[in-house]
Amino acid sequence: MGGGNPGLRFFLGTHQPDWLARTAVPLFVSHRRLAHRKTLPRAAGMWALDSGGFTELSMHGEWRTEPAAYLTAVRRFSDEIGNLAWAAPMDWMCEPWIVQNTGLSVAEHQRRTVANFLHLRHSAPDLPIVPVLQGWELGDYQRCADLYEKAGIDLAAEPVVGLGSVCRRQATGEAALIVAALADRSLKLHGFGFKTLGLRLAGHRLASADSLAWSFEARRKPPLPGHTHKNCANCLPYALAWRTRLLGSLPVWHQPTLDGLPEAA
Repeated sequence: MGGGNPGLRFFLGTHQPDWLARTAVPLFVSHRRLAHRKTLPRAAGMWALDSGGFTELSMHGEWRTEPAAYLTAVRRFSDEIGNLAWAAPMDWMCEPWIVQNTGLSVAEHQRRTVANFLHLRHSAPDLPIVPVLQGWELGDYQRCADLYEKAGIDLAAEPVVGLGSVCRRQATGEAALIVAALADRSLKLHGFGFKTLGLRLAGHRLASADSLAWSFEARRKPPLPGHTHKNCANCLPYALAWRTRLLGSLPVWHQPTLDGLPEAA
């Protein structure tokens, strides 16, 4: 096996915004965890913002956050927290249960995803809002990419293109096929919610990925020795140790460095 993707950047998902000031490893934090805070931490390292769309659509069957309010929040986070690598748009996930919850079609979710990205970028071109591809089957994702291209967005020129609605089947051949087909369009893909199996299958075709799987794992285990909390589901030492194990377990031919950046030449 040759080539690989030694520059894969891994964002550690967290429910704890204070970690932004406590570690320099790349973090992935939801807008829903930050939006109502009066004070914000100053980031010690790079981080990316999740829009919280899965939760919002699951709870309400629609977006109740207004685009203007979201942009105001992103600008505040960028200014006050600093080191914001990119922010997801207010996209519409396409898992069957989400589509059933909204009562809309996959095609309409895709149309709204693209329209929201265009609106956000037009309204705030200085903010690092990135496009996200949504769909369920491979053809859906290809059509979503075509929608962006028809709207004048050169996805291959974008620094990041998010790949949504794949995380719950990332360990399948279908997910790997979707990643490969979109990477063949020269897209620098970010895999939302990719865990060990998904990264082993498709990590070499991703530019970056994030995961909160460590927290779900920790809920089912006793706390680390000497830790007094019930479990380590919100524990930074546990999360960092999990991250080190994850990255160390990836095949050498696309193993990232521990800080998520390529090795120096």
